[in-house]
Amino acid sequence: MARPSEDIEYDVVLLKGRSQAITNRHGSGDIRREEVDDPIIQDGRDAIIKVTSCAICGSDLHLYGGFVPGMHAGDVMGHETMGEVVEVGRDNAKLKVGDRVVVPFTISCCECSMCRRSLFSLCQRSNPSGAKQAAQIGCPTAGLFGYSDRYGRFPGGQAQYLRVPYADVGPIKVPEGLSDEQVLFLSDIFPTGYMAAEICDIKQGQTIVVFGCGPVGLFAIKSAFLLGAQRVIAIDTVPERLALAREAGAETHSITRMSTCNVTVGATPANTGAMNAMRTPMKPCPTQLPSRTG
Repeated sequence: MARPSEDIEYDVVLLKGRSQAITNRHGSGDIRREEVDDPIIQDGRDAIIKVTSCAICGSDLHLYGGFVPGMHAGDVMGHETMGEVVEVGRDNAKLKVGDRVVVPFTISCCECSMCRRSLFSLCQRSNPSGAKQAAQIGCPTAGLFGYSDRYGRFPGGQAQYLRVPYADVGPIKVPEGLSDEQVLFLSDIFPTGYMAAEICDIKQGQTIVVFGCGPVGLFAIKSAFLLGAQRVIAIDTVPERLALAREAGAETHSITRMSTCNVTVGATPANTGAMNAMRTPMKPCPTQLPSRTG
């Protein structure tokens, strides 16, 4: 990956070279590892990171299955990413080369009216396809990494290098001594589960019910305890997920159908039963992921 001369002012830096990425191809179920052009700095607030870890999200399976419109051949997937900063735009005072960062799924400017109201997923500037998005779902959303032209068609993090727009806003600097495995889930999945628990407005000592023990549900369980729940009851159809929920400290109940649930929450001296509930995805994931080809 070529480096620009430090004594030249520039708005766009050409990083000559090609690197590996996981791309969507010509239809559902067609995912390949291919060479792509290295990303370049396109704005002074940008940064380029060398990816060290990128998780596979359940919503990546939506792309793999062909359920999300607006995917094109060669689109780079992945939105739960972290890595090391290797290039920084000239207007970015937050990051420097060598910083380790976790990159959030949502791209936000931190200046528009929505961002100023902490509604970062509705950023009015980061999605160049906002009008197309509004026609589809009724309002524009923020740009997202690796998630179709409706969300800006930003290349994702299942690649060796990633361009991060508005990199002086979203990326979280990783303190010394923490591994990728300890912080990677801050990119998307942990905040999703945490927000579900936060919306419940949990009071100290309450009992919380979590429907669905997939990755989001597991983080919702852990977040409920972090926010003061005394007891968490987890419900799912999948034995392996229920076992993980028990490891997270929850009581578990298995149901045979997602549409049927009849669980009695007993009262204790400390509380009088369930005070709130969270619904998270319950559909089992495939037991095998697609192999990389190409």
